[in-house]
Amino acid sequence: MLIKSNKCVFLDRDGTIIEDGEYAVDISKMVLKPDAVNSLKRLQNEGYLLIIITNQSGVARGYFTEKDVQKFNNYLVNVLKDNGVEIAKVYYCPHLKGADNKAYDVDCDCRKPKLGMFLRAVNDYDIDLTKSYAIGDKVRDLAICGENGCRGFLLSNTGSDSEYIKVVSSLTTCADIITGVKV
Repeated sequence: MLIKSNKCVFLDRDGTIIEDGEYAVDISKMVLKPDAVNSLKRLQNEGYLLIIITNQSGVARGYFTEKDVQKFNNYLVNVLKDNGVEIAKVYYCPHLKGADNKAYDVDCDCRKPKLGMFLRAVNDYDIDLTKSYAIGDKVRDLAICGENGCRGFLLSNTGSDSEYIKVVSSLTTCADIITGVKV
């Protein structure tokens, strides 16, 4: 049996790293969360791969194209890189079952809360889920939590903790807990 060696933080994009704008693809309107750069740097400095896992059903709804999503994601990755944060990869799902755009009317394995994007990342980057975390602003962003010991954080001001998910109010708190800073 092959032993996985990398630890990772799976990050949702909208509402987690950037302010949640409805169907965000307009680069001029992208706003990083105030604590994103510092928190992500801290995680990166502790040896965590940073991987973005994002649903982008606006493609299936016809609001924008996959090229628009890729352009936006590339811009975000470059802004983060310019601030010292390396994103290993961005995985996105353009599908939505029942969409008018039949090319994307797919019951796929990648749209969160399904695990397809997470599992591709695990295989692509040799990720050990027992040493890894997921962070998102919706429960579906944390679908991988509980799989082989992966834990996560729900960015919310309401809700209660579960066995594998802790409810916190900020990325800073996530970074504090993951890096062992007393909170």
